[in-house]
Amino acid sequence: MIETIQKYRQDFNSRVSSISAPEPLKQLRIDFLGKKGCVQALMKNLRQATSEEKQQQGKLINNFKQYVENQLKSKEEELGKSANRISQKTETFDTTLPGRGKTSGTLHPITQVMEEIKAIFLGLGFQVEEGPEIETDYYNFEALNIPKDHPARDMQDTFYIEGGAVLRTHTSPVQIHVMENSQPPLRIIAPGKVYRCDSDVSHTPMFHQIEGLMVERNVSFSHLKGIMNIFLQEVFGKDTQVRFRPSFFPFTCPSAEVDIQCVICSGKGCRVCSQTGWVEILGAGMVDPAVFKSVGYDPEKWAGFAFGLGIERISMLKYGINDIRLFFENDLRFLKQF
Repeated sequence: MIETIQKYRQDFNSRVSSISAPEPLKQLRIDFLGKKGCVQALMKNLRQATSEEKQQQGKLINNFKQYVENQLKSKEEELGKSANRISQKTETFDTTLPGRGKTSGTLHPITQVMEEIKAIFLGLGFQVEEGPEIETDYYNFEALNIPKDHPARDMQDTFYIEGGAVLRTHTSPVQIHVMENSQPPLRIIAPGKVYRCDSDVSHTPMFHQIEGLMVERNVSFSHLKGIMNIFLQEVFGKDTQVRFRPSFFPFTCPSAEVDIQCVICSGKGCRVCSQTGWVEILGAGMVDPAVFKSVGYDPEKWAGFAFGLGIERISMLKYGINDIRLFFENDLRFLKQF
């Protein structure tokens, strides 16, 4: 047994001294300490020894095992230090390089503008209301005085769903829901997503809109003009020029398109404003009596006005963005500017 252990020890010393890489060291550990290694072979031979021999030989085997473990550990440390020295020689660190800062996320520009507009109207006494994005034909069209033959129902404009439902084309249906369940006076805005079959540099199939409604006694078109002026000057600046042009919407009468002086060229004329100096920003008007009748309001007692605006259009003018698709491409180079 002593001669065998000495022979194993000499073999181990010879091999461990020549090792210069981790892989041979792993193999050496397996050969001596593994399940089929030298130490286990010695332990099996110990079974045939007498009790006195087992005590003496067992001590020799344990000493040899401890010696192998210590030598392997020392070799591992030696190889580790050597690898660090090589790494330090081959790798350099340029202390003049700028640090790599961690960028933090921000709210999407659409969200930022949406929250700003909501805050303005909340300050004017309006409440925020929401409604479903999938609507019935009645709420999206009929209750808003849009008859069956109106061009707004055309398949080229509206996403129709099986069963007669539609993806809402505006947030105006929220007004109907609110008026059916509330009595005047009331002031509400209805922000949310709307859907239309359109896609180019200034239109997308899904976009964001805020619809507003105010119903009280003796409300006039002058109140509408006053609130629109306050709102637009809060968004684009106190010097913003606003004008109203006669227009038509089925659910308001009289109706108007609201323009602001072009924020790109300051009214001098450019590509954005088609050289007119003015940019259309929203539509508005006095609520048509037919809409009040559909929700059970007496148009002889109550009057109101409604308005609707696109968040993307306002965001594009506010930030000078020339392609609406940038809002939805999730390009970090674009989004980090906000």
